[in-house]
Amino acid sequence: MEGIVNWVKTANEWLNNIVWGAPAMVLILAAGALLSIMTRFPQFTHFGYAIKNTIGKAFEKKQVSAGAVSPFKAMCTALAASLGTGNIAGVSGAIAIGGPGAVFWMWCSALLGMCTKFSEVTLAIRYRERNAKGEWVGGPMYYIKNGLGKRWRALASIFALLGGVACFGIGNMAQVNTIASTVNSAVREFTVTDEHQQKMIALAVGLICAVIIAVVLLGGVSRVADVCAALVPAMAIVYLLAALTVIALNITAIPAAFAAILRGAFRPAAVAGGLAGVGIRTVIQKGVGRGIFSNEAGLGSAPMAHAAADVDHPVKQGLYGIFEVFMDTIVVCTITALVVLLGNGVENIPYGTDIGAQLTINGFQSVFGGPLPAVVVAVCLSLFALSTILSWGLYGVRCWEFLAGPRSIRIFQIFFVLFVVVGAVIKLDLAWGIADTLNGLMAIPNLMGVILLSPVVGKLTRDYFRSRQR
Repeated sequence: MEGIVNWVKTANEWLNNIVWGAPAMVLILAAGALLSIMTRFPQFTHFGYAIKNTIGKAFEKKQVSAGAVSPFKAMCTALAASLGTGNIAGVSGAIAIGGPGAVFWMWCSALLGMCTKFSEVTLAIRYRERNAKGEWVGGPMYYIKNGLGKRWRALASIFALLGGVACFGIGNMAQVNTIASTVNSAVREFTVTDEHQQKMIALAVGLICAVIIAVVLLGGVSRVADVCAALVPAMAIVYLLAALTVIALNITAIPAAFAAILRGAFRPAAVAGGLAGVGIRTVIQKGVGRGIFSNEAGLGSAPMAHAAADVDHPVKQGLYGIFEVFMDTIVVCTITALVVLLGNGVENIPYGTDIGAQLTINGFQSVFGGPLPAVVVAVCLSLFALSTILSWGLYGVRCWEFLAGPRSIRIFQIFFVLFVVVGAVIKLDLAWGIADTLNGLMAIPNLMGVILLSPVVGKLTRDYFRSRQR
């Protein structure tokens, strides 16, 4: 049995290196560049308009039609999935392996990713349809099937199958396991716990999360959207206030931190001695890879949430895709990077080992001291991860509904809730790896569909902004 597990692990590592390796990243970036050209770079030419008409109208109240949610709530549901461990542990790990320069390449991937997600969301609205309950449903499987024709249904089903399986790992067990381990770390700041006590804490975390997920997920898309719309702003505010405090108290070191980011992007060894063996390829790969993992542009997950938005033109919701990547990577990931660089000191970071969120915790401890930073990170990570589980639960519903019809939804939801408990108490090395691979594989059918439908996105974008200028 052990031999089989080791073989599966080795095979998955090989496939994962391809899925998240340089060729895949080039494909995702190339798709972003192509879509930017086809749509005339709306992430730059219409950025102000996008901000004004997304977050600028977040608190406008209007009647929402049956089977839909407000555009803002749809975006919060998508943001709930992408704002998570990647923004805290992911950024910390990227800097530890690739140095400060990895942040620069995160920015680059985000600038193209804004248009990729804009295009995905626009297509999700253009080709969505009503399900048996009268709800709007959409996403890659629908714009592949409805946009490219019935001949492409197999490709649509491949995406749905990959998403329907990946949601149990990357969107469920990996997230609740992060909550359990983070809560255990926070508890150890106050008292010593043995292995048995840690397992009991993890089980309690799993059971509590399972109850919350069951109550929310069984309430349908509207309840998921309502909870995410409350959680996302709250957790973002708590985290950003704590992070901005660290930055403000180290304000004189900010220019040096940005200098290290820019210098390290092209000459990593010039930043710190610990990066002597790190080449520019590693810096680019870590920065671009963690950026894509964080904002999910190109993976096809977010369009499934946005498809439920109550809008009268696809591009209107597409604008939320621009804001979403901007908020996730340009704002939150940059602030995390500054906490890491300012709080630890560029020269003092133990480069070469991905130590997860510890560098971020260290950054907070440099200002707050004591156990408070561990508690703050535990609370933020827990909220981030919990909202991610909710969003991926909705994604799983949409994938299995497409594959097996509405009768499969309740069966999926039961198993999804059970996996929350399992994920809290088991070791996830292999499960995380397989889920990570499946998550990356989702990009292949999705990008094929988006690229083939790029003329449609281009026409919709041109028509929308021409009509706005009249």
